[in-house]
Amino acid sequence: MSEYRRISYAVWEITLKCNLACQHCGSRAGEARTQELSTAEALNLVQQLAEVGIQEVTLIGGEAFMRPDWLEIAQAITQAGMICGMTTGGFGISQETAQKMKDAGIQVVSVSVDGLEATHDRLRGKTGSWQWAFKTMSHLKQVGIPFGCNTQINRLSAPEFPQIYEKIRDAGIFAWQIQLTVPMGNAADNHQILLQPYELLDIYPMIARVVQRAKQEGVDVQPGNNIGYYGPYERLLRGGDAWTFWQGCSAGLSALGIEADGAIKGCPSLPTAAYTGGNIRDRSLRDIVEQAAELRFNLGADTPQGTEHLWGFCQTCEFAQLCRGGCSWTAHVFFDRRGNNPYCHHRALTQAKKGIRERFYLEQPAAGVPFDNGRFVLIEESLDAPLPTNDPLYFSSSSIQWSDSWQKEMSLV
Repeated sequence: MSEYRRISYAVWEITLKCNLACQHCGSRAGEARTQELSTAEALNLVQQLAEVGIQEVTLIGGEAFMRPDWLEIAQAITQAGMICGMTTGGFGISQETAQKMKDAGIQVVSVSVDGLEATHDRLRGKTGSWQWAFKTMSHLKQVGIPFGCNTQINRLSAPEFPQIYEKIRDAGIFAWQIQLTVPMGNAADNHQILLQPYELLDIYPMIARVVQRAKQEGVDVQPGNNIGYYGPYERLLRGGDAWTFWQGCSAGLSALGIEADGAIKGCPSLPTAAYTGGNIRDRSLRDIVEQAAELRFNLGADTPQGTEHLWGFCQTCEFAQLCRGGCSWTAHVFFDRRGNNPYCHHRALTQAKKGIRERFYLEQPAAGVPFDNGRFVLIEESLDAPLPTNDPLYFSSSSIQWSDSWQKEMSLV
């Protein structure tokens, strides 16, 4: 089998146009990109995706349905023999639109829910966005499209995490993807909402408790690429069996990211400037996947060269060869280079045992373009050192809002 067939899953931003204004949007969505692919170019790309072995395509934005030909693209993906999914903010999907989605062959949808109503609307930048997310889920249920949710965990949403689960469970989700908010795009500008590394010590026992209940109640929790890493809950978070643990960044190995103007990356989340391997207007998708260095940096991960990019704590970690610095996207948007990931549970635990607390601050702001990042400085200080007084969003276990239904349960910790 040819090497390029290593990639099987694509996330396709078909437009950057969006009807929300999220504080944490990495792509700074709102207006369409200049020179987004035409319908003919998009349909040609669908065929190229099928030819290189892509088996599943998730349509995203911006907001995918803001592009007039989005259903035509979805139908073409389905007709080419690939699974078509969609991730949406859900603001404005009527039952009629949901039926059109089903008719076009969209097989699964993930709706973004980032808090209870006030928090979600604050993060999403539009009053009524929370109510619309749940209306959309109701419409999807009515037409028979399976749906899940995705949730960003940050200092605004984290206290509400257990109650978020209860709300979306009751709405009828089958799966829930969770990830930590990182400083890309708008989130780099609003970095005060980001969890500090030492706050992971309180985040993960909470996540584990909620995941345990979700498993019991038949909801599949899917951790994003910056969740976990070799802490006491690693196997619980990643599926429960002996081999479900983080095994390194998969950018360019199994995943592909496509931007609305035809730019190709090894992962949809990666910064555009540093990780674009080419554009389908200039080169075929097969050529980009086979030849572009930006999509090949994870090949040879099991060789001595596979850890040469590591630095800082990750360079000295006992899991270095297996982990390879965790999520490349997360590390890069903090430090403008991959290879040293501050969002690691094992790292936070190890540092705490040494009496060390890690904390970051912004040194260089982001430029203000889609998928950009600034640069942060990570400092080490004593666990008992005074915390900054100008940090009102400080998170701890006492911040968590457990509803009455959780009170009788024993925590996992």
